[in-house]
Amino acid sequence: MSYTFKPGQMYRMPTHFGPSTGPRRGPEGRTFLCKDNPKSTAIQVSFLSNGKQLEALLPPGFKLHGDPVVTVFGVYMKEIEWLAGRGYNVLGVTIPAKFTGDKETAVGPFLTVLWENLADPIITGREELGFSKIYCELPEISVLRDSASSQASWLGFKFLDINVSNLKPRTEPSPSAEVDGQLHYKYMPRTGEWGTADSQYAVITPTGKSNAVVQEDLVGDGSLCWTPARWEDLPTFYQAVNAFADLEIKEFLGGSLTRSVGGSDISEQRILY
Repeated sequence: MSYTFKPGQMYRMPTHFGPSTGPRRGPEGRTFLCKDNPKSTAIQVSFLSNGKQLEALLPPGFKLHGDPVVTVFGVYMKEIEWLAGRGYNVLGVTIPAKFTGDKETAVGPFLTVLWENLADPIITGREELGFSKIYCELPEISVLRDSASSQASWLGFKFLDINVSNLKPRTEPSPSAEVDGQLHYKYMPRTGEWGTADSQYAVITPTGKSNAVVQEDLVGDGSLCWTPARWEDLPTFYQAVNAFADLEIKEFLGGSLTRSVGGSDISEQRILY
């Protein structure tokens, strides 16, 4: 007799061994509070770009909202409870956007892509949450006196350098716009019917749900450089890197280096209608 699916349980492929464990479901179904973990270091650089170029990166239902500012961030996390004390790193690119659906609207940074250097969070975040996650190699941030830097690569091809310099403690509150959360677009293809989606919709990570506590917040000058890629260099995502490399940089708007503890399991993620 074949197995049956238990109502209310979280499954991912392969489903044959019962409900899955991950960031939102631990052993015996317990959850993770994310109060004393992860321990994170984040580097971030923003720049003013070209509005028309950014509009071209937005999916159906989205439009650019506010100034055409691109933010590139890397977060380096360790001592993560759902990974039994291990860690991983991420690299993301956001642009300010507004989603207008049939029933609701939402404003916030639209996450165009999130690279990660471990399969487990990629799989769980794509399937369960609808994050646009893919893989790359992400070493830890190098910090020397008042400067910090990091890189991103894939099988030896480096496609991004990100740097902040002249770092000093933030003396004024960081500028913040009224946002509803981080915006995403989930798309899963239907097997054998190429060009047809099994699922295709906007999702949001609402604000105000994180347990993160900032321990150090430094600001300074920021810069970054994308390396244009050939298909031979990055066979599955050279288009993404080249789209970012082609973006006009009118002005760098600064950078930051932040250390924090705590976070969220992002179980509050939901569909936008």
